[in-house]
Amino acid sequence: MNTAFPLLSLRNVGVYYKQKRGIFGQPFWALKDISFDLYPGETLGIIGRNGVGKSTLLRLMAGIIKPNRGHFINHHHHQASLLSLQLGFVYYLTGRENAILSGMLMGLRKKDIMAKMDDIIEFSGLHKFIDQPIATYSSGMIARLGFSVAFQVDPDILLIDEILGVGDAEFSQKSANAMREKIRSNKTIVFVSHHPALIQQLCDRVVWIEEGVSKAEGDTRKILHEYHQFLLLI
Repeated sequence: MNTAFPLLSLRNVGVYYKQKRGIFGQPFWALKDISFDLYPGETLGIIGRNGVGKSTLLRLMAGIIKPNRGHFINHHHHQASLLSLQLGFVYYLTGRENAILSGMLMGLRKKDIMAKMDDIIEFSGLHKFIDQPIATYSSGMIARLGFSVAFQVDPDILLIDEILGVGDAEFSQKSANAMREKIRSNKTIVFVSHHPALIQQLCDRVVWIEEGVSKAEGDTRKILHEYHQFLLLI
């Protein structure tokens, strides 16, 4: 059991979306009953099948949405940011302008983005293209710019939604290695992935979400084994 004081605590959290079906519409509960703590310096893995509420959970932890029931406590108001690729990209703006806009939407100050612009350009490899409209970019170039901007975000808590390895083969390896290095640092990270091998390699602890409920939580190897056994039965 972790004896440190948690950064975030969730207790019986539920989140619903309104569905525009029928005259009145019924709420869809994306999260029904989620409870766990996030501790300083750990990498917490979130696993579960598609559509069980993992992305909604990250949006909640980032403060983008609020719970409809239960309690979400951000102790001491730590900054939690969702690492989002290509957030706010506008295709008629240049790569440089989009880097500034996207970085600001992820919580960076403009002066901090400008200070990191050389690193963004160098990592993305878009040197001579950075002042061209991204409408002229290939999808791989856009992915490289998106990752290079997002990688500069350095909040108290980093929330990652399955983005290891983007762009062409060479940049995919480069971005995956860079993200693994950040995850292995002493930062506090929540990592959603569909790849058990990555969860096993990178995470200290795992929460398993099933149909909007935190079904199990604990040791990475143990929870992954239980999840694998579950998948064999369905």
